[in-house]
Amino acid sequence: MHGVDRDLVEGESVPADLKAQYDDLVDRVRAARQAYYMDDAPVLSDADYDALYRQLEVFEAQHPELTSNDSPTQEVGGEASAAFAPVKHLARMYSLEDVFSLDELDTWLDRAETNARTLTGSAPQWLAELKIDGLAVNLLYRDGKLVRAATRGDGTTGEDVTHNVLTIASIPTQLAGSNHPEEIEIRGEVFISSADFKALNEQMVAAGKAPFANPRNAAAGSLRQKDAALTAERPLSMFVHGIGSRTGLAIANQFETYAQLEAWGLPVSPYSQLVAGREDLLDFIATYGEKRHSLVHEIDGIVIKVNDFETQERLGYTSRVPRWAVAYKYPPEEVNTRLLDIQVGVGRTGRVTPYGVMEPVKVAGSTVEMATLHNQDVVKAKGILIGDTVVLRKAGDVIPEIVGPVVALRDGSEREFVMPTECPSCGQPLAPAKDGDVDIRCLNARSCPAQLTERVNYLAGRGAFDIEALGYEAAKALTNPAAPDTPPLVSEAFLFDLTAEDLAEVKIEREKKVKGEPTGKTELVPYFYTRGTKTKPSAPTRNTEKLFEQLDKAKSQPLWRVLVALSIRHVGPTAARALATEFGSMDAIRAASEERLAGVDGVGSTIAKSLTEWFEEDWHREIIDRWAAAGVTMEDERDTSIERNLEGLTIVVTGTLENYTRDSAKEAIIVRGGKASGSVSKKTSYLVAGAAAGSKLDKAEQLGVPVLDEAGFTALLAGTLTTD
Repeated sequence: MHGVDRDLVEGESVPADLKAQYDDLVDRVRAARQAYYMDDAPVLSDADYDALYRQLEVFEAQHPELTSNDSPTQEVGGEASAAFAPVKHLARMYSLEDVFSLDELDTWLDRAETNARTLTGSAPQWLAELKIDGLAVNLLYRDGKLVRAATRGDGTTGEDVTHNVLTIASIPTQLAGSNHPEEIEIRGEVFISSADFKALNEQMVAAGKAPFANPRNAAAGSLRQKDAALTAERPLSMFVHGIGSRTGLAIANQFETYAQLEAWGLPVSPYSQLVAGREDLLDFIATYGEKRHSLVHEIDGIVIKVNDFETQERLGYTSRVPRWAVAYKYPPEEVNTRLLDIQVGVGRTGRVTPYGVMEPVKVAGSTVEMATLHNQDVVKAKGILIGDTVVLRKAGDVIPEIVGPVVALRDGSEREFVMPTECPSCGQPLAPAKDGDVDIRCLNARSCPAQLTERVNYLAGRGAFDIEALGYEAAKALTNPAAPDTPPLVSEAFLFDLTAEDLAEVKIEREKKVKGEPTGKTELVPYFYTRGTKTKPSAPTRNTEKLFEQLDKAKSQPLWRVLVALSIRHVGPTAARALATEFGSMDAIRAASEERLAGVDGVGSTIAKSLTEWFEEDWHREIIDRWAAAGVTMEDERDTSIERNLEGLTIVVTGTLENYTRDSAKEAIIVRGGKASGSVSKKTSYLVAGAAAGSKLDKAEQLGVPVLDEAGFTALLAGTLTTD
């Protein structure tokens, strides 16, 4: 980091503490830029860097007398490294102005459209494309031959990485076709695909090397290797997204340019789109916001450009950014936080899963302090140490994921995670992973408190008995061995035998508070009943009354939901529906051989084996027997009037339908002999697409699968669908 001479405007007086505050902010931004652009080892998340950079912009707007020409806000990110020969670009490579909300985007579009109308007499046409999380590179071709490749650097001077770029298979050394321009600069983004990034980091960790923090830095680090042979080993790709200086090429706009570049054999992004107006632009932004993690590469936003080159030229540039292009940045889904510990949880089938405990951090609209790590192999593959600063990702409602460590911030105090050898809940020895199964398990299924709690919570879920009043805390209270001496449920077999008296003394451990303030101590408090006083006896809470109402209602749930509630390994809603449809009763399923079970469409040998092994346990059979005695449905009533007119058809339902829930649509398919699948493939007979159908509709159209709307689906069920 170099020193900065920030002369004050003559005659102006700036308080020393204000100038010190500004200098500190500038230095922090510079340090972050150095780590990101030059060292390929970022110490801040993109969201944290953006926030810091905007803080500097606001500071300079409020105190313009402090702003100097070499402020980070006046420069294009990065500079050429001394490790590579410097290359001066024929035409400058600019950064893009970032906007972080749709309101900011609207303001930018208003300004650009007004300026364009003033200068040209008409509104501009917009081109939308994805902002790839990669490294900007400039390719120089002369008469169709690649003669030089350089990084963006500071926009004027970059690094000569020609030998390394020659190892990227998707970049042609000789353009296809003919009539090539005498000289042309072609700009693009070198990246590593999401799938390749995961595999690369696993290879790095296995080789005892530090993993990359994100795909962008993996691409940058790979392209900037001194030895091109090392670059050749990395899975680099490139999409081109523009041109710079050119001689001998007459072309009117950006979109036509992409068609020409593709004809020359250059890799052009498949995601670019001309948009008719703002409504289409907002649709483009929303669509790829939903798809951003299912694309070939990672993105962090959308780039919007004026399509016409003449209009671009008239709008011009600031010292740092073009006035004809902007980058809309999606709300941050990745942040950095400290990994305080790695603990393990025990699931309903005995699977022992490590999870990260982190300093609480806000991401994607919620505060996160825990994230799953799946299994010990994942912890090792990610190269994570306890005490690391880690990159945490949370996309919408998706379960938070620890992406990897920020290795540059390690101080030597970090330590490796060691998988326990005993169950943290019941103390029994854990069974090591077997061939084909990476999971470590607690085999004490019958008596392990953690497994029982998870099973009771699971059977109350929407996909099983749908008992809203029996959430995790209630399940824990009913199975908690600490209070009282013997909990009401030592097995889920007794769930429907519970009485109000059974719950009267049930207590759960809570943090003790005095006058609303936490004390750091815990106490046992009633869960299902109010705490009694001398004048007012304890009484069941409304939630407790609701629990018994819903338990009674659960007894009439269909057979497939009962099967799901049993927590038989591998038996989820799809297999349970298939079994219930094929056999009709629990007795018939119990009596069926493994071969007969495996022959059911949607079941197969793995599920069949799991079923037969489950029924061999006497305490499992006790669950079914006690539930049946309590009045739980063990046999479906079949409506013989419904014709099985969908036999042999595989149907996928996606999106929102007005007259069907997702479950009722599947039920309607299955009772008519069809298969209700959750994924689209060449074997899919029909896709039923409701509102907001999403990626499944895209895939169906790509594969040529017939698509039905809700009316078509109703006609299909009724047997009146015509295919004219």
